[in-house]
Amino acid sequence: MMGIVDSQKMTNDEVSYLIALFRNTREKTLELCKPLNRDDYMVQATSDTSPPKWHLGHTTWFFETFILEPYVTGYRRFDDNYRYLFNSYYETVGRFLPKSMRSTISRPSLEDVLEYRESVNSSVIELLQSVNGEILDEVKSRVILGINHEQQHQELLLMDVKMNYSVSPYYPSYSSSAHSSSKEVVELEWIKFDESVESIGYDGPGFCFDNEKPRHNEIVPAFLIANRAVTNGEYIEFILDGGYERPELWLSEGWLERVRKGWEAPLYWEKEGKDFYYFTLSGRREVNPGEPVVHVSYYEADAYARWAKCRLPTESQWEHSMKNSKLEHQGNFLESNEFHPSVQSDSESAISGPGGVWEWTSSAYSPYPGFKPLSGSLGEYNGKFMSNQMVLRGASCVTPEGHSRLTYRNFYHHNDRWQFSGIRLIKG
Repeated sequence: MMGIVDSQKMTNDEVSYLIALFRNTREKTLELCKPLNRDDYMVQATSDTSPPKWHLGHTTWFFETFILEPYVTGYRRFDDNYRYLFNSYYETVGRFLPKSMRSTISRPSLEDVLEYRESVNSSVIELLQSVNGEILDEVKSRVILGINHEQQHQELLLMDVKMNYSVSPYYPSYSSSAHSSSKEVVELEWIKFDESVESIGYDGPGFCFDNEKPRHNEIVPAFLIANRAVTNGEYIEFILDGGYERPELWLSEGWLERVRKGWEAPLYWEKEGKDFYYFTLSGRREVNPGEPVVHVSYYEADAYARWAKCRLPTESQWEHSMKNSKLEHQGNFLESNEFHPSVQSDSESAISGPGGVWEWTSSAYSPYPGFKPLSGSLGEYNGKFMSNQMVLRGASCVTPEGHSRLTYRNFYHHNDRWQFSGIRLIKG
């Protein structure tokens, strides 16, 4: 449906559809905030995370800055200070509050931010109902980008809430629906792919981010890929075999990071006697060995792969294999309301393909040949981050389902762990 809206002149029905999609996305963000108490909206546990109130303000700022200001004649900003407080990193838009200081925004109040959201919502809908001609195509493309941007922040919101809650000795629970499945994990198998030349990247009628283009050919070497992600039980074997104590398994910078941060297990894990426990969005509980391991850094994923005498896939190997095998099945997204990876089983709800955890690749985040960022300030959305980060593919249990494209390129720094990141191995 998104492809229809994105590729044709909008009829009245299509305008109605886009307005509904806009409203649903904005309401979904508020729905995700319902379990929070008032104090939760201000918490920022680390400089990597943001307070929920900032997410509510920033996603609204995006619509106001890139849609209302350029396309509504005489538009007056809701509050001039919001341009500074809720700008994330757009240098060409103006100054912005440093990320590490987002928890200092005691003003505006939560009520003010919610009023801001309602005001911008009304203005965007009014614009969609009244705009026509060539400007309509520009407005609709930016509204669709804004919707996808907010959906990305829905995932970030849950990532940040989990980090914020994890530092509390009360082990608060965000949702009682997050649970471990008792299904038996599917047996590990290896799927073979011969060397080939493959078309990589997005080339469809619907929406994608600029970093997914242009579609281009790559030589993909022969490889064997695992039919599922690495499980907690398999990762525990790595831990018990001294995986965190053996520098020969680690990249040099990874080993220094492990020592500096005192890593002994994935983020949110604790060991009590012989048992491992982890913090989840439903509180603290014993590690389920059948679930995919999650919250590991690139350094940990790479060390585990070396220990297992395997490698991490390149993003072209990952994309090629997911498009051309039984691994194409997906599930366990944000909409499941589980907020935790499920056991990869043989049942119909199994996640043998992408879904449940983002999967680290061995590919650096860099532009595809012929890459062109969006024009103007929106060109800062992705392109400026193509340095010193690694690509993850797939989707996670807190990813909106519409963001599960097999060409979708997620990216994080080598030492980041608070995203829902896991491991899939290849041989060859």
